[in-house]
Amino acid sequence: MDAAPLRVVQWGSGAIGRSVLRGLLDRPEFRLAGLRVYDPAKRGADAGTLVGREPTGVRATDDPAEILALDADCVVYAPLPGRLYGGDDLDTVCRLLASGKNVVSLTGFLYPRARGPEFTAALEKACADGGTSVHGTGINPGFTGEKLPLVLTGLARRVDHLYVRDCYDLAGHPSRRIVRELSGFGMTEEEYTAALPRHRSLMRALYTESLHLLAAALGVELDGVDLDHEHLHAREDFTVAAGPIPRGTVAADRWTLTGRAGGLPLITFEIARKADARRVGDWYEPGYALRIQGAPSMSLALGEDWIGNGVTAAAGHALNSIAAVCAAPPGIRTLLDLPILPGRFGGGIPDRG
Repeated sequence: MDAAPLRVVQWGSGAIGRSVLRGLLDRPEFRLAGLRVYDPAKRGADAGTLVGREPTGVRATDDPAEILALDADCVVYAPLPGRLYGGDDLDTVCRLLASGKNVVSLTGFLYPRARGPEFTAALEKACADGGTSVHGTGINPGFTGEKLPLVLTGLARRVDHLYVRDCYDLAGHPSRRIVRELSGFGMTEEEYTAALPRHRSLMRALYTESLHLLAAALGVELDGVDLDHEHLHAREDFTVAAGPIPRGTVAADRWTLTGRAGGLPLITFEIARKADARRVGDWYEPGYALRIQGAPSMSLALGEDWIGNGVTAAAGHALNSIAAVCAAPPGIRTLLDLPILPGRFGGGIPDRG
């Protein structure tokens, strides 16, 4: 007898949230239990019609209390990072966990132990109270900088240094909040400088967990994480999917995070983002690179086209982790201890978005 579908709530309806929502509606092992939105214009809308599907009878709500009251197995948590907008992701996720709902997060929680004992203790208590688990996932963070290096280091007898680079082309990304507010592209130098402290805080929060997760996999603890940053300006006016990038405004940035162990650099993450790679030729071509110095030394390079759609890939990684998270014992579950199922056959039908 087939198992009953897992009842899943989608929290957030941005670009990634909508992609997750389509997967929840298209795959028979899931049943949509609720939808949390932030845009008042979406309140009361049918979840299916919001993503071009048939009506579902599930109405979007912007009231977290309504989501907490639902009977559901799991919440896919995909808002924009609350650290930037003054929210409290930890408090929200703990309330969801304590209410009896497992959480698959696309906003942090990749390796909560990196956030300190108080952060970890709050999550563990909520998991114990609700009999639930929490797992952070995604594409980056969540896969390219973590899962692929973990696979490749399995070939190494000794690892001396691990270098991970992701170069993004955001020309086709539809979210103005991601491209302008989180990345700062299209801002004047004055606007960008004023926003830089929160950008630095966000980037450190997003990727420090990844560095600590990899260090734990290598059997060491990091002494600390160093962060460096630089940015470039547009040399001409151009427009991307998220809006205009005027000449002279910020059009690219590069972040370097280095995790130290024993006083030496052990893991380096380099994250380069471009508003439009055709207009910003500096630094690298879009794609992914991984280098391991050790015995043996190894390298891996993947071009921009290795993942056709990063938003869909992040959503897929979340969808494919739901069953494992729901079946896991209560507690914090990371990539180091949670088997993620592969995707599901779609019957040869082209993706409808």
